Amino acid sequence: MQQAEDFRAESEALFALLQSADIAVFDQPTQFKCWTINMVLEHLHFWNMMAGFQLTDEDRLAQTLREIGEHDGGMRGYEADYLESFSGRDLLESWRANFHQTADLYAQADPKARLKWAGPEMSARSSITARLMETWAHGQEVYDHLGVVRQNADRVRNIVVLGVNTFGWTYKTRQETPPGPMPHLVLTAPSGEVWTYGEASEGERITGAADEFCQVVTQVRNIADTSLSVTGAVATDWMSKAQCFAGAPETPPAPGLRCTRQMPI
Repeated sequence: MQQAEDFRAESEALFALLQSADIAVFDQPTQFKCWTINMVLEHLHFWNMMAGFQLTDEDRLAQTLREIGEHDGGMRGYEADYLESFSGRDLLESWRANFHQTADLYAQADPKARLKWAGPEMSARSSITARLMETWAHGQEVYDHLGVVRQNADRVRNIVVLGVNTFGWTYKTRQETPPGPMPHLVLTAPSGEVWTYGEASEGERITGAADEFCQVVTQVRNIADTSLSVTGAVATDWMSKAQCFAGAPETPPAPGLRCTRQMPI
């Protein structure tokens, strides 16, 4: 399954960035809710393990999800307790070893296999795509904190597709009705290839860099902090609150809040 290899590659890119970073930065707060890099790694590591249990141990997955719901500290508190023996380099190496294990599992899985999860069942392809998206999105606060502009690859197309597929979800999670059909997307991939989605339209249209579209739908950038061209009322409304991830509705960051540090660490 190609999505498994894309997840592996994105995880390796983040590992390479952190492998050479000063250990002191792992406890510094980032621009995302003041999460530290250690917290980012805990979160990614924990849910990669849960994705592995989807394929190997559904009973353990179900038990762990119940325990999270009962934990006084909620999801983040449970993640921290679960991985309390790891931080810094040890956490980085443990996360790396596990993301390779998870990628190996999904590389051999039936993409259409239905897997248990906290909410509705999902396909194996959807599960590993979600792990890729989470790694890419949470990786952004790490790149930003370290003052590094990420050089994206065409594997971001997985996130573009997720953004397209969750057009309706953005409104459903807010108990709203989409104000119209999904706008026409004309996005330029990191390689220069042009990707198009939706019915052709000059009145409702979003054009620009594919990775900037990914930044908006994962809410790591405000639309105002990108160079995307947005035409039409529906396109404008969607880009003001696009959300490709599960859970309660989240408000995108305010303009200027999420950016690459000007003074690299």
